[in-house]
Amino acid sequence: MDFTFTEEQQAAVEAARAVFSGVAPDGVPSPALTPGAVADDFDRPLWVRLAASDLLSLVLSEEYGGAGLDAIALCLVLREAAKVLARVPLLEHCATALAVQAHGSPELAAALLPGAGDGQLVLTAAAHGRSGHDPAELAVAARRSPEGPWVLDGVQTAVPWAHGADWIAVPAHTGEGAAVLALVPRGAEGLTLADQFSTSGERFAELRLDGVLVPAAHLMDSPRAWERLNQLLTTGTCALALGLGTAVLAMTSQYTGKREQFGFPVATFQAVAVQAADRYIDLRAMEATLWQAAWRIDAATGGAGGPLPAAGDIAVAKIWASEGVRRVVQTAQHLHGGFGADTDYPLHRYHAWAKQLELQLGPAAAHEEALGDLLAAHALT
Repeated sequence: MDFTFTEEQQAAVEAARAVFSGVAPDGVPSPALTPGAVADDFDRPLWVRLAASDLLSLVLSEEYGGAGLDAIALCLVLREAAKVLARVPLLEHCATALAVQAHGSPELAAALLPGAGDGQLVLTAAAHGRSGHDPAELAVAARRSPEGPWVLDGVQTAVPWAHGADWIAVPAHTGEGAAVLALVPRGAEGLTLADQFSTSGERFAELRLDGVLVPAAHLMDSPRAWERLNQLLTTGTCALALGLGTAVLAMTSQYTGKREQFGFPVATFQAVAVQAADRYIDLRAMEATLWQAAWRIDAATGGAGGPLPAAGDIAVAKIWASEGVRRVVQTAQHLHGGFGADTDYPLHRYHAWAKQLELQLGPAAAHEEALGDLLAAHALT
């Protein structure tokens, strides 16, 4: 089997590295020293550069001005973004655009996708439910009004980049066991945003919907729409964790190679080398499970299967991402000594982002439970 990336995927990585090369991880105030959000908005200049490099339209078809690439290409770009803590809604934007392209009405796709591809419109998704622990689709109720539009009522918490987004993808339930996905404009009547702040210091929002009307053309009732969006968001979070962990291990290697004790670099000490090697193994496991999950998302569209549904591979990837990125940053802090807590040094920022990614869309324990349910429901032969 050929495990190398395609030329198109490698070209996307090169374009991403060029765009992110000028991004400074400490370009905003430290989350450790800032009450509230480190900034009111995401990095708009970087967003413009991403659009100019065609990275916002990466997964869109040529019909909408995109490159028609897959989830693996998106995860490759997200990995590069996390290495510099890029403050942009790249994951949420691209995943939502892909959901609209695959499951939205022609009217909705024509209204949103061209603007999403060139960066004129910003998309995000509400995926954490009411508390962050319950299924997101159960936090909002959707009912069809006698006049025709759908009516949404409920609360979604920790919606990333909601204050700067133009449209928000909101999963909801109809009361009949079906999950639907609605695209709601940020200025919709009955929709309010309350400030929330992520562990990484970003401005998130609690989304309240009180009788919000959604035209039928803006609601996707395919049973796969929300499921696939949620899977892509989870897998993309694993890619972010991998990129962050890769950058942190490189930072640790550079520091321990220069820091001397007893006349020798601490990297030459066995205890330091063993800990670094363990974290390298974590990163390789995170990488292997990530690409398996991303491949299953794309393969599911073409009918390829496996012993478990794609959700099983995604759960394994998120378990490794959550546990692995936590161990990587904790070891990095330990090997840096007191220097790792210096707020003039960027490691503490990576630690805050790692904790956010560890818990985002469910910690390891939640995905271990989901994996157990899948194993119980599917006999492995």
